[in-house]
Amino acid sequence: MIKENISEVNSKIKDACKRAGRNDKDVTLIAVSKTKPVSDIEEAYQTGTIDYGENKVQELTVKYPVLPKDINWHLIGHLQTNKVKYIIDKVALIHSVDSFKLASQIEKEAVKHGIDVNILIQVNVADEDTKFGLGYDETIDTVKEISTLKNVHIKGLMTIAPFTDNPEDNRIYFKKLKELSDKIASLNIPNVEMQELSMGMTGDYEVAIEEGATLVRVGTGIFGNRCYQ
Repeated sequence: MIKENISEVNSKIKDACKRAGRNDKDVTLIAVSKTKPVSDIEEAYQTGTIDYGENKVQELTVKYPVLPKDINWHLIGHLQTNKVKYIIDKVALIHSVDSFKLASQIEKEAVKHGIDVNILIQVNVADEDTKFGLGYDETIDTVKEISTLKNVHIKGLMTIAPFTDNPEDNRIYFKKLKELSDKIASLNIPNVEMQELSMGMTGDYEVAIEEGATLVRVGTGIFGNRCYQ
């Protein structure tokens, strides 16, 4: 079933890109494998899907050693400063950086390992109390602050839109994040690129793509409902 689901999601990505006049090669599908067993990821991997998203550091570190080394791991959940050291050399991209303090800890561990780390800045566009992320108006100042770090590189922005039954409700937030991304890009801040926009999940990724998403995070649409213990 997983293979069929991935095929369907990829088909919808293509259709959304066509509607937006975009090249579907510019959109990467991240299969969100949180709470899912290694066997599910192995099945998804057979389709050529190599980008996987995990919410929890502990889960990522358990799966990392037993799965193919060409997998790009994305940490998409909230990251605590004391957990940075466990994933610093394992992830292709950290989506959830929302403070200079966290970025500084990533820098510290990156220097220790002699590596460069790519991050996205998480923005709480809808200003929800239950979500992490920078406020819209504080993002630019924080981006400037983080840009001074040598081994940490900002590659774009990320948001988690509100849960809704109607994906159209979230178009306003995706549009707003794209506008912020364009604004930051126009400032030409050294060590800051706005090449990635991580937005859109199972319920609304098509709308997100129409508004400029380059990374879509799809879990339930691929693996089915979460198995929380």
